[in-house]
Amino acid sequence: MKFDVVTVFPDLVEQVTSVGVVGRARERGLVDLAVHDLRDFTTDRHRTVDDAPYGGGPGMVLKVEPFLRAVDHVRQRRGEPGAVILMSPQGETFTHEAAVRMSRLDHVVLLCGRYQGVDERVRVQVATGELSIGDYVLSGGELAAAVVIDAVSRQMPGVVGNAESVATDSFVRRMLDCPTYTRPAQLAGHAVPEVLVSGDHGEIRRWRKREAVKRTFRRRPDLLRRARLDDEERECLRELQAGGTRESAPPAVADDASQESAPRNAAKRSAAAQGHGAGDEPKRRVSEAFRGAGRSEA
Repeated sequence: MKFDVVTVFPDLVEQVTSVGVVGRARERGLVDLAVHDLRDFTTDRHRTVDDAPYGGGPGMVLKVEPFLRAVDHVRQRRGEPGAVILMSPQGETFTHEAAVRMSRLDHVVLLCGRYQGVDERVRVQVATGELSIGDYVLSGGELAAAVVIDAVSRQMPGVVGNAESVATDSFVRRMLDCPTYTRPAQLAGHAVPEVLVSGDHGEIRRWRKREAVKRTFRRRPDLLRRARLDDEERECLRELQAGGTRESAPPAVADDASQESAPRNAAKRSAAAQGHGAGDEPKRRVSEAFRGAGRSEA
């Protein structure tokens, strides 16, 4: 899979993506990453990429022309991308499902903002979608782009040595993972659960499933609205909902029909919270920018 990143700090992206899982995937040719310095696409002697905002205000705004030239350069040298994504705190929240969809593309371009932001025409004329990695603001989009590259690369066959590691990650089935332990078996009065050292693989499997349900129930009950539970996990959830006053029961796991409507309802609540009224132009969803990626979820 090809990634192209456009940034004013190319060294930052290179450093983060040259180590670990992504670094090894690049060495093996599984991930083809090219990082482009936005200043290389300027036309003045000072290589200017920003300017003061119209109407006044603090900070500087990244200009639209260098982004236009940069993406044109990528198209000419690297081929037509399946999506051009602007990393932005105003974008659609990046999730495991989004990572899976992006992994089905052959080529993605990530645009990194800086300073006070980017000219709005970058969103309109250059990007096909926007992504945010959370409800907070970074100094720039480089670290966010590295997060996306890492999460998407993990979904590609061969990138992670043990495929089971990816299949059992948190959020794969819209649940958190179970607790894990290694040596020593005893430490300062805290012991590894006996079942994990019992050698009974059936009981170990059941314990892990129950603990994953418990952890999700206690820490992220919102995930259980759309979690894919088997009969054993549903029984565990019912027991948790029925017992203990300390536990706060989440809404029941949704059926197929309500699962389909859940994303739409969440999108409406998000738009309302951000002040988008009925007459406002809706924000483009990144999933709509994934041409050819489909809408199925792993």
